Amino acid sequence: MTTSPTRRSLWKTLTLTAAVLLALAAGGSVPSPDDDFLFKVNKSIDLFGRVYKEVATNYVDVVDPEKFMEAGINGMLETLDPYTVYIGKEEGDEVDLMTTGKYGGIGVTIGARDGGVRVISVMDGYSAQRAGILPGDKLIQVDTLVVGSKRPDEVRSLTRGEPGTEVHVVIEREGEPKPLEFVLIREEIQVKNVTYFALMDGGIGYLRLERFSRNAGEEVRQALKDLKLQGDLKGLVLDVRGNPGGLLDAAVDVASKFLPRGSLIVTTRGRRSEAEKRYLSTEEPVVPSVPMAVLTDRTSASASEIVAGSLQDLDRAVVVGTRTFGKGLVQTIVPLNFGSQLKITTARYYTPSGRSIQEIDYLHREKSGVISVMPDSLKRRFNTRGGRPVYEAGGITPDTVVQDQDVGPLVRELQRRALFFKFANTYVSTHREKPITGATDEFLQEFRRFLDSQNFDYQEGTETKLQDLRKMAEQLHYSSLVLADLDSVASALHKEKARAFERYRNHIASALTVELAARQKGDQGRIAESLKDDPQLKAAVDMVKNARLYKGKLAQ
Repeated sequence: MTTSPTRRSLWKTLTLTAAVLLALAAGGSVPSPDDDFLFKVNKSIDLFGRVYKEVATNYVDVVDPEKFMEAGINGMLETLDPYTVYIGKEEGDEVDLMTTGKYGGIGVTIGARDGGVRVISVMDGYSAQRAGILPGDKLIQVDTLVVGSKRPDEVRSLTRGEPGTEVHVVIEREGEPKPLEFVLIREEIQVKNVTYFALMDGGIGYLRLERFSRNAGEEVRQALKDLKLQGDLKGLVLDVRGNPGGLLDAAVDVASKFLPRGSLIVTTRGRRSEAEKRYLSTEEPVVPSVPMAVLTDRTSASASEIVAGSLQDLDRAVVVGTRTFGKGLVQTIVPLNFGSQLKITTARYYTPSGRSIQEIDYLHREKSGVISVMPDSLKRRFNTRGGRPVYEAGGITPDTVVQDQDVGPLVRELQRRALFFKFANTYVSTHREKPITGATDEFLQEFRRFLDSQNFDYQEGTETKLQDLRKMAEQLHYSSLVLADLDSVASALHKEKARAFERYRNHIASALTVELAARQKGDQGRIAESLKDDPQLKAAVDMVKNARLYKGKLAQ
């Protein structure tokens, strides 16, 4: 994976590391083979190096020394947690993007859709948008690479590069008889942390935070200032659903925009007690007192949980939605030789009440290899500043649990096969003279005809279970009357399945409207449209609008 060292340099690195450890050991007392930790480390390095050299030089077939070394490293790290990983030179750009929020590129998000690598979204103001690249465009060639069956990450690496350099892109677009060619200029792309904010009815501000790179706090500050300029800000909803986290410092910076100066936001504790570090708010908050809700879900993790947990523990906000992921581990990136890096878990973090929200104990596995999760009965109780109970080891549990709406198996299958995405491309290309007005009856009927043309079918859970039941009845030699009754039920289910489009009509219309908004108004339009029928957002807005309900929730 890495453009890496020769066999000699790899062996030299192992030998040098062992020599350093031996020198350190020699400076103190003589280590005991049974008890001394440093002796065990040195012995293990020696064994690893000997096995590596023996296999690399004497195995019956030629072994790629670089891949073999990486396999050994990855094998060791797999015994720890999934966040401690070896990062090769080629993957370094992704680390830089995560930490700085910047990269050189053309301003598109790409992914696998409808049998090819396609443009999923186009960022406002960058080269791809200015040249006319559209969501749904299929990438045929990037510079000299014919895309074909290449993976999205292979293609993505070619669209990125040094700002100011050219990249030639050939795309295929619905409704165009021939491929289209573009010459784009790579620019420094600043990935947004705050992807959308708006002042809603009743003076309630909404702010969506999708990541925590270095500029997250400043983007939140600016968004809050803009919201206050738009009108009287009477409440705020901070949405971290789907936010996997990012930098610890960025999480502290974001939380500081809402908490009094000097507030404890998070504490980190590592292997050594003297390494404990407390992170405090060092500035005056931008919005110190307006009623506030934080929206979370199962994909809100790490830095998202630091923000939600600190605001909950200090009774600054109510948390609404579903329980968060439960990642309470801190990683440090250590540079290695030859452009590679090690991302290693070095600490756990604790919210202001003192609780760790890490759900999974990766180190203490059962003999079968199953990872243990602490049962609810053993979780310790902690208290918020006002005395509300909160519990450790399971993410952040909302103060008000609101499940996301169940869209049903039909809509899930349409999403899985990217058929909403594909139809929007087709529709826009064949209705260029018509303005997009939303999911009308005529529009939905056209979508049904499109599904028929795709020979779309799917299975509902009732069908699968009934098929299993009939098979079991046959194996047990049930009477023909029972089998006939099961067939009758199957027929009824088939008729009901035919009504699925009508049963989930509103969900289908909503999904299509979101896709059309993305074509017409970009990411901002897509997000705005997706929020219109959002039950979790509605619950959060109702909470911050109702002073009695809000104060009562914080007093529970």
